[in-house]
Amino acid sequence: MSKLPPLNALKAFEAAARHEGFVEASEELHVSRGAISRHVKILEEHLGVQLFVRHAQGVALTTAGSQLLPVLTEAFGLIAKEAARLATTASELRVICPPGTSIRWLIPKLEDFRRIHPEIRLKLTTDFYAGSGFDPTEADVGFSVTNWPNRKQDLAILTLFPARLTPMCTADYRVRTSLQTPEDLAKTELLHETKQRADWAAWINAFMLDTVDPTSGHDFPNIDMATKAALMGVGVVMGDLVLCREELESGALIAPFPDMVCDSPLGGVCLLGERDKWSSPKVEAFKSWAYASAAQDLAAIDRSVSKKL
Repeated sequence: MSKLPPLNALKAFEAAARHEGFVEASEELHVSRGAISRHVKILEEHLGVQLFVRHAQGVALTTAGSQLLPVLTEAFGLIAKEAARLATTASELRVICPPGTSIRWLIPKLEDFRRIHPEIRLKLTTDFYAGSGFDPTEADVGFSVTNWPNRKQDLAILTLFPARLTPMCTADYRVRTSLQTPEDLAKTELLHETKQRADWAAWINAFMLDTVDPTSGHDFPNIDMATKAALMGVGVVMGDLVLCREELESGALIAPFPDMVCDSPLGGVCLLGERDKWSSPKVEAFKSWAYASAAQDLAAIDRSVSKKL
């Protein structure tokens, strides 16, 4: 392979040829006119051909120069384009998060992340995982639950907060249905966050309430919609202490049985990602921020929400 000409010489020639003069090229590259002239001479000596014809009004390209110019312009354009793409990729963080967690936890906090890390451009996809689960080619970081079945074993996982479940409804709904004891749930409408209705089944099994049918009631696509239905007075939702923290703190929802809290069988909310990217600066920044944000939520629940319950 023949030795490539000096890069500075190529840049000087391409700029001079494009501007049809050394003065404009020197201004573009922030060097003197003499430096442009010297670099062009070095390139001509390297190639063994004359690239410019000098005349009183300036310079004109020779046939060889006219042939070389479009090649260099295209090559430098491709380099600039790829460099810009890599810079964008380095600063862009792709996050995928299921709708319920997005709306009830992540999205309200994103402005804080952007304030702390203005150098990172976060791109959020609010969707469920398709196919075999988290796809590292589609996102750098994903939200999930720690005990999700059939997950790929080579993914790195960071648990943010446990999913602690307890029934929640409006105070008015509790009065209307005379909801005084856990057994009274049998005469209420149970609101489920998924078609599988595993949320109520887990809680009922944890407290051995044989009189309550865990399959009864209405199912919804996610916890946000189920919670909104509870706020409308439709029934009792199996709420999460973190994801439903706002409604509990405001009193929009109450927990009729505050001492009856169980962990979700699916585990806590977690971050996951490909191990090769797990320690990259942008992923590390998001992990640290999310973990600290979750810790603040848990501390606030321990201090005030639990007392209110």
